Amino acid sequence: MQKLTRADIFSLEKYAEIRSKYRAEVMAHKKNRQVQVGPNATLYFEDRITMQYQIQEMLRVERIFEASGINEELEAYNPLIPDGSNWKATFMIEFLDVEERRVALQRLRGIENSVWVQVAGFDRVHAIADEDLEREDDTKTSSVHFLRFELTPDMVKAVKKGAAIAAGIDHPHYHHEIAAIPQVVRDSLADDLAT
Repeated sequence: MQKLTRADIFSLEKYAEIRSKYRAEVMAHKKNRQVQVGPNATLYFEDRITMQYQIQEMLRVERIFEASGINEELEAYNPLIPDGSNWKATFMIEFLDVEERRVALQRLRGIENSVWVQVAGFDRVHAIADEDLEREDDTKTSSVHFLRFELTPDMVKAVKKGAAIAAGIDHPHYHHEIAAIPQVVRDSLADDLAT
């Protein structure tokens, strides 16, 4: 999938004009790229569209309009765009109650390494987690992780031909799996892969 360049980014003025409509389109797109794994964990699969939106929002909030600042945002978010042989996801551990979340994040240390996807007919692919920086310490894990699922060429071919995709987490304190992710999500993820 092609990385974003400055030419793809709207100016702050232009973005202000189109933001409402653009945001609605991106939110509709994002709905087809998320998989809830159990009651408290969700995979938000990223792509060029989700990352462009993220960059546009960061530029807007930070009022960044200079080339150097835009380039910094591109450098930060382009690595989250799939490369044609993988899926990249923001993994969120979600507990509404603050105290319950605090306890869970202590208990769930290492969960980011327990997340997997599986193309029908192939072995599970466990996530490569947090390549940019460590998000866990000796006492707890983070509620947000960035994951990469690297697929073999045969897995890519199978997905392109319509193979089902399962997903799950096999952490000792959080074990959930989905036998087949929804078709609309599966089709969206297939679009991330090169033929």
